Amino acid sequence: METTLRGVGVSHGVAIGEVRHMGTAVLEPPARQIPAEEAEREQGRARQAVEAVAADLMARGNLAGGEAQAVLEAQALMAQDPELIADVDRRIAVGSTAERAVYDAFAAYRDLLAGAGEYLAGRVADLDDVRNRIVARLLGVPMPGVPDSDEPYVLVARDLAPADTALLDPTLVLGFVTEEGGPTSHSAILARALGVPAVVALPGAVELAEGTVIAVDGSTGEIFVNPGEEKKAQLEASAAERKAALASATGPGATSDGHKVPLLANIGGPADVAAALAAGAEGVGLFRTEFLFLDDSKSAPSEEKQVETYRQVLEAFPEGRVVVRVLDAGADKPLDFLTPADEPNPALGVRGLRTLLEHPEVLRTQLSALAKAAEGLPVYLEVMAPMVADRTDAKAFADACRAAGLRAKFGAMVEIPSAALRARSVLQEVEFLSLGTNDLAQYTFAADRQVGAVSRLQDPWQPALLDLVAIAAEAARAEGKSCGVCGEAASDPMLACVLTGLGATSLSMGAASLPYVRATLAKYTLAQCERAAAAARAADSADEARAAAQAVLSGE
Repeated sequence: METTLRGVGVSHGVAIGEVRHMGTAVLEPPARQIPAEEAEREQGRARQAVEAVAADLMARGNLAGGEAQAVLEAQALMAQDPELIADVDRRIAVGSTAERAVYDAFAAYRDLLAGAGEYLAGRVADLDDVRNRIVARLLGVPMPGVPDSDEPYVLVARDLAPADTALLDPTLVLGFVTEEGGPTSHSAILARALGVPAVVALPGAVELAEGTVIAVDGSTGEIFVNPGEEKKAQLEASAAERKAALASATGPGATSDGHKVPLLANIGGPADVAAALAAGAEGVGLFRTEFLFLDDSKSAPSEEKQVETYRQVLEAFPEGRVVVRVLDAGADKPLDFLTPADEPNPALGVRGLRTLLEHPEVLRTQLSALAKAAEGLPVYLEVMAPMVADRTDAKAFADACRAAGLRAKFGAMVEIPSAALRARSVLQEVEFLSLGTNDLAQYTFAADRQVGAVSRLQDPWQPALLDLVAIAAEAARAEGKSCGVCGEAASDPMLACVLTGLGATSLSMGAASLPYVRATLAKYTLAQCERAAAAARAADSADEARAAAQAVLSGE
């Protein structure tokens, strides 16, 4: 019997195929005592397993490239954490086997993170994956992972570790569905980068029987279980229509009546540039420079290395716009040499610009590197600070940019509600705003962006979030300055129209979403976008806002 389920669509497209479940295994080793004379040997086994897993994660990252590489390199550093290794050694010294010591040491660290109010829930999931890989190697058993199949399938799992998602083969994995995760989780971001249709936060996903035929609509978040021939035909026709629209939409982003909306790409480094150019990006709206710093959490990269990396990106967009976000460290992106390890609530503590103002030499070096990287290039460089709370923050950042001799526009990210509410004040110090809707939603609704249980509140269609976007955009318009959107909200084609109607002056997203947004935006006039935006803001829930905007745009 055909049934319909709904999760959160995070990667566009339609996939129809049989369910295959991610492999699982019990990886809790038995607790047994070893003689004291075996301790040194067991410690050696543990260290060998840790190094092997770290090397494997780095190798997977090198193969994947882009944002996936940064995520996997961060996991490799997690595996080699000196405090964890020291704890493993201590447990072995008092009689634990290598595998049990690893299991218990990681469990203790996991409990510490979970006890911090789950603000590091995403990092906990990554920690679990690292632990499982080390324990599996020590036990000599295969690591649970992507199923072995010669036929294409839809992958279903409770959640997907970055190491699994990064190397999915799109020719075999038609799409994937997870029970956990949210629209801004690692798996969602990597799915969009791969161009694989995906739905996350689907209640009861793991209960779908192996071999069941399902249809996944990554745009709407709908899952059709045992779809009939009519439904399959309808979905396939819709997918074909979208594909044709994508092929016909080229050139700069604009509404049907010619209102220009530059479409930019979110990137993590030079490895992401090729995909952005292939998708027709008009520039970069968010260059996440923290991935460069994650290569070594013990120290900042040299100025020379930074200049080299930044220049590769700037050279790729001659006479285009490149917006660079300075280092956003803290919370789920901790760096040993910068961020405190004992913050009770890291997402609400010293992160982003706050961290840089406490370590001015790191900010000074980065700004100097950007200035040198841009020398002699016709690129339009813009530099922005993360986690700006008020005018005082904005002034401190602008002063630092001037002191570094940076010839670029200085801007502020709007990720904290206070920055949106007082946007005109912030704009007295900077030249543009960029709305980071992922964190803005997190702080507006007190809803951790990595926790599937609160994904409803992470929905960028929430009217309260749209209100904040409108407030910031109106302030920028009043000041004669720009206000772009660089959060994942911009990757939703219909929401991109609403954001345009709210006054966003540019939209930035993962490269895979650019064709969808370009094609959809070109179907409607600015007036239609404005009416859809007003209808969405008048709603009382995300679902109602989405339906109201759809009704306006479809002429109902």
